[in-house]
Amino acid sequence: MAFIGALCLLLVLTTLAGHLSNRIGVPSVIGQIVVGIVVGPAMLNWIHLDSMLNMFSQIGVIILMFIGGLESNLKLLRKYLRPAVIVAIVGVIFPVVMIGGATLAFSFSPLEAAFIGVVFSATSVSISVEVLRDYKALDTKEGATILGAAVADDIIGVILLSIMISIMGTEGVKTSGSSTNIALIFLEQVIFFGGTYLMVRWIVPYLMQIGERLLMTNSVTITSMVICLGMAWAADAAGLSGAVGAFFAGIAVAHTPYRDTIEVHMEPIGYAVFVPLFFVSIGLNMSFAHLGNSIFFVLILTFLACISKLFGCGLGALMNGFNIHSSYMIGSGMISRGEMGLITAQIGFSSGLLSGSYYSDLILVIILSTIIAPFLLKHAIHHLPADDRADLPVDVGEGIAENGHS
Repeated sequence: MAFIGALCLLLVLTTLAGHLSNRIGVPSVIGQIVVGIVVGPAMLNWIHLDSMLNMFSQIGVIILMFIGGLESNLKLLRKYLRPAVIVAIVGVIFPVVMIGGATLAFSFSPLEAAFIGVVFSATSVSISVEVLRDYKALDTKEGATILGAAVADDIIGVILLSIMISIMGTEGVKTSGSSTNIALIFLEQVIFFGGTYLMVRWIVPYLMQIGERLLMTNSVTITSMVICLGMAWAADAAGLSGAVGAFFAGIAVAHTPYRDTIEVHMEPIGYAVFVPLFFVSIGLNMSFAHLGNSIFFVLILTFLACISKLFGCGLGALMNGFNIHSSYMIGSGMISRGEMGLITAQIGFSSGLLSGSYYSDLILVIILSTIIAPFLLKHAIHHLPADDRADLPVDVGEGIAENGHS
């Protein structure tokens, strides 16, 4: 029952923290992350990220990305696919070069420096999705580019990590407990995206029709949940983040007649328990135990982690015709490392690419950059010029116009 008590406490605290965050104009996810920092090992040490909390948080990010897919516009994603890929590529190059180069000054070996660069080339778009949803900006050209770039970024990151581990002479990337080589990973990802196309085009609409005919309460919602979890599992098996599979599952379901029903039902399922625990888990990963010995290193890497994505992805957006304000928004939306950075760091650490003395510092930098990202994205959305606000829903555009300089 200890887990039940911890769950009850966290739900109370995240609800209050989210409320207070919204009252003072801060994205609610920040309040929820702060809850994890306060009650976790970093401060009060009341709650630790055990296997149950970790499982709930993983389900949370899967549901969050599924809802993000539900609310996305597939036509807009297709339209901005090319800029999204370029944003992802430039946004990977900048962190690898800037952070990898900077860590050489801290007496890291070239291989360790390259790996740290790869860690910070990852993007976790789940937190950006939450902020974009709060401001009704998910279904915009900038939102579509951020989502598309995050998927491409995930693929590039897996390939880079595979190469790094292969160079070390290991058998390959450990994914879901098995070892694979680069060629097999690439083949699995090709199969996954081929299967995703079939799911979006034919299989999911057929499955949803079957679900509607089942003599069960909420059978359509249950069918969509099966599709969400199944595609998340398939993505993980292919070496990608489960969030990628959930996102495409949401897109697939969105192009059926059941979109509105599923969206109404999935939000309470996710936001009542699982999604808040995902954000709390980020704070629970933080520790200040060795901060005094490496504060300068942490501050430098946090600064570089933010500006490398901000300028790299922003430059990629500028190269594709976005104006400076939209480019700033896209760059801000790609800063968060979240669970992708944590997973990449853990894989590299367990594979011997990084010594234990600096592993906790990297975790701290990942979390700090994840906390900073929503503030920058909110600032970018609020400072969109009048012409760009026209892409947002009327009520949100008016709200930004009134509070654009708050």
